[in-house]
Amino acid sequence: MISKLYVGNLAYSVNDDSLRQHFAEFGDVSSAKVMMDRDTGRSKGFGFVEMGSVEAAQAAIRGMHGKSVDGRALVVNEARPREERPGGFGGGGGGRRSY
Repeated sequence: MISKLYVGNLAYSVNDDSLRQHFAEFGDVSSAKVMMDRDTGRSKGFGFVEMGSVEAAQAAIRGMHGKSVDGRALVVNEARPREERPGGFGGGGGGRRSY
């Protein structure tokens, strides 16, 4: 079973490889991904790490939450499923009506 972790408050200098290395001391890392802004190409300051077991994920949370990496205290917790956001152009009116 794979356990996915949310990692927040990342320094802009952290990349996928360095994120993987930081978490590897707690067990097998299946994947590590820093989320990037598609317009600027710069880190959004958070990412996700998938650990190979629930035990490794719990150890990583205990060991990495609050730990300083490149001068930033990390926020590490279990990732929640992505919430569905309303798509399209929904929302308010605002157009003029002619009567």
